[in-house]
Amino acid sequence: MRSLLDAPLAVFASTLVAMWLSAQIGIFFRNRVVPLDEEERQDFGIVIPATLTLLGLIIGFSFSMATNRYDQRKNYEEAEANAIGTVYVRAGLLSASDAARVRELLKNYLDQRVLFYETRDEQQLGRINAQTSQLQSELWSIVQAAAAKQPTYPVGLAVSGMNDVLNSQGYTQAAWWYRLPVAAWAFMITIAIFSTLLIGYSSHHRGITVFVVVPLAVSVSFFLIADIESPRHGLIRVVPQNLVSLSQSLRAQ
Repeated sequence: MRSLLDAPLAVFASTLVAMWLSAQIGIFFRNRVVPLDEEERQDFGIVIPATLTLLGLIIGFSFSMATNRYDQRKNYEEAEANAIGTVYVRAGLLSASDAARVRELLKNYLDQRVLFYETRDEQQLGRINAQTSQLQSELWSIVQAAAAKQPTYPVGLAVSGMNDVLNSQGYTQAAWWYRLPVAAWAFMITIAIFSTLLIGYSSHHRGITVFVVVPLAVSVSFFLIADIESPRHGLIRVVPQNLVSLSQSLRAQ
């Protein structure tokens, strides 16, 4: 199911069709299997609003979780740019040869971080992660050797800055991994289908409410949540503007 959730348009289409079919099933049961009298229809006038209210609350809660993680991804992108820019400056505290090597590697590392945000291809992402890991190892080995050779406070600042760079990448990766649980999606979709089933069963006729308004509104809500929750495949994505701006600034020096 996770692969389906990575395609927001597929979420929209599948939930819209599922709710439309559930309304049709409700109408079929009312007409052919268990007819509904007027007294029972009044009871449904209480049950259906309560079910739709519960669905609305769950959708709102899920949307809030998705937007919070989107904001978190934006904040970590900014934090990564700040960490890289800081350690680029602190590299001047190292020896001239080490500083030149660190700054050159940081420029390459920065390019990989920009690609991490922009790529949609999973194979390319694997290459980016491998290259990022290699650059991290090289950068850390340089500052580690410098600290062992000259354990002074200025060198310690450079080591601390490099540690922040490595940590910020880990925080970013974690924010991109954490998603709305599949169980929560299953719960939302089940309630949505059950709600439209009840609406179809209790409706007087095949009206626009059953076939368009409720399924379309809920499907659009699911699409929006899935889009925000899919940082690499959705329409709403984190643009690495801080990293790009820093890369252009460093390349211009």
